[in-house]
Amino acid sequence: MKHISPCASDILKYLFKNKYKNQRELSRNIGHSLGLVNRSIKELNQLGLIDNSCCLTDDAYELIKSIKPHRAIILAAGGGTRMVPINTISPKALIEVHKETLIERIIRHLHEVNIYEIYVVIGFMKEQLEFLIDEYGVNLIVNTEYSTRENLHSLFLAKEHLENAYIVPCDIWSRENPFNESEFYSWYMVSDEKSGSSEIRLNRKMDLVITKEKNGNKKKGLAYLTKEDGIRLKDRLEKMAEDINHYNLFWEDALKDANNSRYIIRGREVSDDSVIGINTYEDLREIDSDSKNLDEKSIEIIKDVFGAKDKDIKNILVLKKGMTNRSFVFSCKGEKYIMRIPGEGTEKLINRDNEASVYEAIRDKNLCENPIYLDKNSGYKITRYLERTRNCNPFDDRDVSLCMKKLKEFHNQKLRVKHEFNIYKEIDFYESLLSGKGSSFRDYKKTKEKILSLKPFIDSMVNEKCLTHIDAVPDNFLIYEENGEKRVQLIDWEYAGLQDPHIDIAMFAIYSLYDKSRIDWLINLYFENNEDILTRAKIYAYISQCGLLWSNWAEYKSSLGVEFGEYSLNQYRYAKEYYRYAEEILRRKQII
Repeated sequence: MKHISPCASDILKYLFKNKYKNQRELSRNIGHSLGLVNRSIKELNQLGLIDNSCCLTDDAYELIKSIKPHRAIILAAGGGTRMVPINTISPKALIEVHKETLIERIIRHLHEVNIYEIYVVIGFMKEQLEFLIDEYGVNLIVNTEYSTRENLHSLFLAKEHLENAYIVPCDIWSRENPFNESEFYSWYMVSDEKSGSSEIRLNRKMDLVITKEKNGNKKKGLAYLTKEDGIRLKDRLEKMAEDINHYNLFWEDALKDANNSRYIIRGREVSDDSVIGINTYEDLREIDSDSKNLDEKSIEIIKDVFGAKDKDIKNILVLKKGMTNRSFVFSCKGEKYIMRIPGEGTEKLINRDNEASVYEAIRDKNLCENPIYLDKNSGYKITRYLERTRNCNPFDDRDVSLCMKKLKEFHNQKLRVKHEFNIYKEIDFYESLLSGKGSSFRDYKKTKEKILSLKPFIDSMVNEKCLTHIDAVPDNFLIYEENGEKRVQLIDWEYAGLQDPHIDIAMFAIYSLYDKSRIDWLINLYFENNEDILTRAKIYAYISQCGLLWSNWAEYKSSLGVEFGEYSLNQYRYAKEYYRYAEEILRRKQII
């Protein structure tokens, strides 16, 4: 194919559909300067692609016919964590803007330019997108690792379809059709607005240069690849995708050259409001205040609790996704709060009446913020947001020391509620949720029998039960400063109940993925080096029990489509290995 500059290519595409009037109008319609348009017209004339009246020649029509895009890949696997609270009921691809879902608008635009070979990479809430097969004839590609990898992996799964292909994020809304029946070169779309999170800048030659200032052109995520560049990108993806160091990379990282100085394809600039990325609840509210997706339960609760209107609810920001729930920060009438949204399957896992009784027991005990709102039926909860807090770093000794001091302070209060957290019943309960299939671990039955054999020893070591957190993991310890002193709050009391408080030490250890030396250090820290060997054996036994419990929990969540990577495998290893450590001590002491 003849080498044609980007501006000249845009002129050809415009003239293919529109009659030439003058250079000024041409400049305005294709977004290039008048001087550049003038030079590009001369270029096209010299190449024999337009005549002196700026009409396309037969060669131009043949060229345009030969460079038709063949296919599109729509990336729709991600959980859209920034879309809380919308993403609790719908994948972001199905967000409606002006009564049309984002993905159906994208497909409609593709069909308008005769592109029908469409691949959609799905993952989060994938079942809701199955209808696209029958409705639009698309091909679905399932990304089972959407929760642990960024979208570079999604594009890797579609690597066989990159030639003459559009790459399209599912969360964009275009005012006009962004696709064409002909594309002369590969491009990546950016806007004319600057963004503090973008490292790429479009220069005069339409190259995308990587800068250190982090104030480049805003990325739109939409791209086109010619056959040659599709082959190049496939090779790059194959080299990058399986490297664990690249799991958190976006597909655009594969466009960077070897020197990390520029993208390997040109840029295509559009006005910022012509192609809009819908990444947050507020983005959607701004573009379509009547979208049915804005009518979400958590927002209605906030309005009722605070007597607020939609416009009063601002600065919605997702928090790190918890293993049980989703939460987001929001501002309302000048104050900041956290809304907790119950996660998938929690209606079976959590007794909300019990949770409410726990919050009543710990009220004003200097353990955590009192809830502003707690719905015992649904589990929705609102609490005040603490500024400048952070989670405990389980590998920072000072952090862990603070948290163990707080945990011991809580245990020493010996608070009581009416319900107990019975770990044996909970293990059986989680088993029952696995749809009769049982655990996927082949030696599960044998492992469980061994762990249950430690029950008589554990029972003999428990003199008194009191309110125990149960989910006392590093993420549930918030560290902050007040009056120059570091303080700790213990949050998320959903699983709390009467139990031996020492089980909280086991929970902290296994969630932190501690090895044995670190676990022994933690035990010494909590007991200030005054524990006896049998207490240590009891905590090893708890680690074994809790590992089995949470591996069952993770398998149940997996059956709901919620993945936590290697979490279930790690917990199952704790179950087996710490049974052996406990057993070794008990044999040495001739207890078994």
